[in-house]
Amino acid sequence: MNNIRNESGNDRLIRIILSIILFELAFFWLTWTIQIIFFVLSAIMIVTSITWFCLLYKIFWLNTYKVDKKVSKLCWTIFTIMFLAVSIVWSYYSVFFTKKIFLEDYNRMNNYYKQTLFNTWKEKRTESVSNYNSLVKEYETFFGKYTSYHPYSLSSDKNLNSDLLKIQIVINSLKEKVNTWNLKESHLDFEKIRPIFQDILKRNWFSMLAVTLVDFHDIMEKVIESADKKDSKWVISSYVEADSKLKAIEEEANDSEIQDIRKNLDTVKSLAERNKLEKIAEKAAELKSSFIKVYLKRW
Repeated sequence: MNNIRNESGNDRLIRIILSIILFELAFFWLTWTIQIIFFVLSAIMIVTSITWFCLLYKIFWLNTYKVDKKVSKLCWTIFTIMFLAVSIVWSYYSVFFTKKIFLEDYNRMNNYYKQTLFNTWKEKRTESVSNYNSLVKEYETFFGKYTSYHPYSLSSDKNLNSDLLKIQIVINSLKEKVNTWNLKESHLDFEKIRPIFQDILKRNWFSMLAVTLVDFHDIMEKVIESADKKDSKWVISSYVEADSKLKAIEEEANDSEIQDIRKNLDTVKSLAERNKLEKIAEKAAELKSSFIKVYLKRW
């Protein structure tokens, strides 16, 4: 039996770890043909590790079995840690980050949708046209990505592509209205998009709280960065937008944990206004900690 083996124990451990990594990438992050390729590669890695035999090694006259027949206790310990880290921790964060990336893409596009909706209602032609043109561009990118790429968080949604197409048709059909026609009428047409977006988010288990949390995150980081640099002017300037984003969160939920975020954000601003910069970085760290607590728990 040993004469057909051409893999060492350490070689097999590496293959098992690679198999897990390839499987996790395929399961959580990839779609279509590339997903199948990664699943196949994962299967090859696990089969070759179980059989101690690699056909490529045989073809190229390679053999690690003779070099190292035993696996040290240290290697087994490292393997166990790697296995747990990759299988459990990475699985959790793969779910987390696939959702986060989608929401970031959604919020970037949705910001122009909200601005277009607002300005058409206010009948501001210049602002409406400008935001509409940005919306068309951003939605084209969003549409192209998520009609061809369904990560784990969207993988079970059979109606996603058709709904994204419905939204694209509505957006593209409003060009002439936004540029030359009645903006109030355009506003009513844009309102038809909202329930489609909301349905996509709900059926894929994206709460509106999650959407607002992601929207708040980037501007909060600007506040924290300014606080770390002890730049009171930028803290106060960044606070204005952060306050607006946090109010959107508070409309969805305003329990004690959300209130902790508000308290910490307002304290950072207060310290900047009073130019008490010796404690501002510490309070900014508390702001981030309170946000992460909610962000992870409410996902």
